[in-house]
Amino acid sequence: MPPESSESAPPRGLDADLPDDADPEPLPIGLTDLWALASWTRRAEHRWYPKLKRKRPMTAKRRLSSIFSSLERPVFIVGAARSGTSFLGDCIGRIPEISYHREPPATKAAGRYVYDDLWSYRRSRWFFRLVYRWLLWMEWDGDLRFSEKTPTNIFIMPFLSQAFPDAQFIHIIRDGRDAASSHMQKPWLRAADAWSGEREPGGYLYGPWPKFWVEPERREEFIRTSDARRMAWAWRRYTETGLQEGLRLGPGRYYEMRYEDLVRDPKSEADRILDFLDITREASRDKFLEAMSRADASSVGKWRGSFYRSELDEIEAEAGDLLRQLGYDD
Repeated sequence: MPPESSESAPPRGLDADLPDDADPEPLPIGLTDLWALASWTRRAEHRWYPKLKRKRPMTAKRRLSSIFSSLERPVFIVGAARSGTSFLGDCIGRIPEISYHREPPATKAAGRYVYDDLWSYRRSRWFFRLVYRWLLWMEWDGDLRFSEKTPTNIFIMPFLSQAFPDAQFIHIIRDGRDAASSHMQKPWLRAADAWSGEREPGGYLYGPWPKFWVEPERREEFIRTSDARRMAWAWRRYTETGLQEGLRLGPGRYYEMRYEDLVRDPKSEADRILDFLDITREASRDKFLEAMSRADASSVGKWRGSFYRSELDEIEAEAGDLLRQLGYDD
């Protein structure tokens, strides 16, 4: 019998006080922390980049471009957690004209400093461009277009669009109920992981602790609410922010797509993305199309067997208006 047939859900919110020795505040970025952050970023790069299995001949032009990389027309993939950003990013990473670097911990951690105006625009721009150039140099990809897919970049799109005036943004949107169901399988915001001591790449402890994007007046509510509502809360904040900021960028710099379209008709969606990115070489388009063909439509609608009725009511209370606005009202 599916969970939603039950009258009530087991408690999944935080049911204990924070220990005195626990500090849910994110790791800082100071001069003494830069080496650790750089090491974390390098390890992430060495873990993910080889999986793309790119084979490029080393040339003098490639080496020179990597020393003086221009960061022209970078591509930022944004969207709520568990909305398909990883799959889409890995597919874009197969395009020969693009150098894809997944989710750099250094810039992910810096996002909150930009959002909260803790750094000046000049300092923020310097930091992001420095990290991105370093990653291009690390892979000798300075002659390619830089790309990454940090979901929280959705909250600093105004900064990124100013710091990189020719950047393009791809916003992938998924049914918030499916995204919440998938998100609940991860430890990032789950109450049960509040005492794990583990931190995600942005520097925040696993668990229900408020992130920089949580409304200040609702921070305590974010901690104490159920996992289902917290995941829907995250989806709502990410998605509504992306929709708002994308409109300001215009169609030449912002492309909005649905996860459901990607998995049900990957070829059509791939063609639209390639046209948006001005990728015209047939061989490059074929590589992207081949990667996109691995999309699995079976993930659509899994929320129906994932939630108790009370959890669906909480999702409705938190994100129902946005779900209906986007057509997710079945």
